[in-house]
Amino acid sequence: METLCIGGLTPFSTSDWPGRLAAVVFVQGCPWRCHYCHNETLQQRSEAKLDGAALLEWLSRRRGLLDGVVFSGGEPLLDRGLPRALEQVRELGFATGLHTAGIYPARLKGVLPLLDWVGLDLKASLDAQGSYGRITGSNGAHRPVLQCLDLILDAHRDSGLGYECRTTYHPEWIDEPQLLRTSVQLAARGVKHWVLQEARATKRWQPALHLQSGPEDESWLMGLLKLHVPSLVWRSAGG
Repeated sequence: METLCIGGLTPFSTSDWPGRLAAVVFVQGCPWRCHYCHNETLQQRSEAKLDGAALLEWLSRRRGLLDGVVFSGGEPLLDRGLPRALEQVRELGFATGLHTAGIYPARLKGVLPLLDWVGLDLKASLDAQGSYGRITGSNGAHRPVLQCLDLILDAHRDSGLGYECRTTYHPEWIDEPQLLRTSVQLAARGVKHWVLQEARATKRWQPALHLQSGPEDESWLMGLLKLHVPSLVWRSAGG
């Protein structure tokens, strides 16, 4: 992991890889500027905050205590050192997971054989009418995400890769018609694992108090979404 620009570490997490106890390695750098990003300090790349060799030594002492290691960010695929870091973690006997916004399809394709699980952020509906550009600050941002989604689903079918699609929901950024359109798009591709997660306030973004933050109490909306993706679940900011 010597060349990986590490921005932080969570030693033990049960939420970053559902069903697994994992360490989370945060990688610096992301080309998008999502308004509700809760890891805003990782958007810019700077000097690494943790030594990669020391982290590998620490992980070697956690064999038998952790199920796996998740690489998060920022956007981990931005870092050219990620493939080697994944290889090193697997050599230690850990399963490997990745959080990605789906910005780099070619790089994702290259590391999929080194991954056991992927969490893919879906910011909005996967079409030009959605709010991807408004959320990320990048026009056409949905296009590489759609490619990444297809790559993940192909790997799931071919090799059993675990995955989760998740959408951070707040009506300021994605309205109900767009949410319903997203559910139709995911169902058409055979997505089975979709999570709506509550948007959390940040220094940059404070949600309007008069708008609800989630559909968990709107059973009619969740019911409509589940017509397309029956396994859909709501994840609150606290869990």
